[in-house]
Amino acid sequence: MEITWWGHATCTVEDSGVRVLTDPLFARRLAHLRRRRGALPPPAAARADAVLISHLHSDHLHLPSLAGLAPGTRLIVPRGALRAVPGLRRLTGLRITEVGPGDEVKVRQVVVRAVPALHDGRRLPVGPHRSPALGYVITGAARTYFAGDTGLFDGMADAVGEVEVALLPVGGWGPFLGHGHLDAGRAAQALTALAPRAAVPVHYGTYWPIGLDGVRPHEFHAPGDEFVRQAARVAPDVAVHRLAHGESVRPEVGR
Repeated sequence: MEITWWGHATCTVEDSGVRVLTDPLFARRLAHLRRRRGALPPPAAARADAVLISHLHSDHLHLPSLAGLAPGTRLIVPRGALRAVPGLRRLTGLRITEVGPGDEVKVRQVVVRAVPALHDGRRLPVGPHRSPALGYVITGAARTYFAGDTGLFDGMADAVGEVEVALLPVGGWGPFLGHGHLDAGRAAQALTALAPRAAVPVHYGTYWPIGLDGVRPHEFHAPGDEFVRQAARVAPDVAVHRLAHGESVRPEVGR
């Protein structure tokens, strides 16, 4: 199996010949955010058998990026997304499946299972809390956990189950992280509970608010390296792969 990090929370997980794409965001600019590091992913990055949406925030459910998917692509979204985000209904070429925690979707040789996340899943800036934030476990030759956006929560390891690879958010897109997020230290703590063989830090070092380049810039640049350092201290048995934008890794997953 192979993992490619395209930036922010966007990854391709290729397992057993099936390509799964997470939270695709293929934009130079999104509202007040601009892409400060890493080239835009090439068109081939949008090729996927299934696309996973962790929650409804526009940097995770980005309609223009979803519109670039090939017709027939399976799009897996949190339950209630079609009601909360009417623009999804205009993506008529996609096969959209709504899921909640515990639901499973089979995509050829892999199974995608939705798991809980501790995060505000609403479509902001307005809208009631109709739709949960989710993580996903992709099971094929390996079990890969894509956390989406989440904080630490009681029962996290039981909800996620045994996994070989963890794709964990370690930062954000602004100077401060609010409730329901992992920073580098908390993501390292998650490793101690999940005990994967390998981990890849995501959700950092890509987008930053326009005009705030000088405000706490370490929160943009440092989370990946800090996660490597913290993980080595508290979870030394986990192989951490800090990828550059567009870089791929084939983690050692055999037990």
